[in-house]
Amino acid sequence: MQVSVQAEPFDLGALSNDFAARASGAGAIVTFCGLVRDNGGSLAAMEIEHYPGMTEKAIAAMVDQAITRWALVDALVVHRYGRLAGAEAIMMVATAARHRADAFAAAEFLMDYLKSRAPFWKKELSADAAEWVAATQADEAALKRW
Repeated sequence: MQVSVQAEPFDLGALSNDFAARASGAGAIVTFCGLVRDNGGSLAAMEIEHYPGMTEKAIAAMVDQAITRWALVDALVVHRYGRLAGAEAIMMVATAARHRADAFAAAEFLMDYLKSRAPFWKKELSADAAEWVAATQADEAALKRW
């Protein structure tokens, strides 16, 4: 298991290849990369804050839960913080399991958790405003599946 909370951009291809190389015994690998969205067309940047130590610990606990629940061979979560522009990679999840259903379910579980419960604070900045991002009803409904 690997959890990384970092300001620096990450190389999705390199991380995916490294993850696959160490996923011994896996029959399926799922990767997902989330990008900063510009929903209204006026996003200048997104600022993401977190508490070092607390954030990694909280994410690691959810990854441990996913590993146990879906018998994962391995799991990876990378999440960025700081100032990010539209379309920049904000996070990545990778899961490896013996069977694809487990790899997909665990990846979706982790993505839903990161979207709604991971201790990050996100602020969308436009030319004339700054607005904190809150979890939506759809995000909350997604969590209820688990």
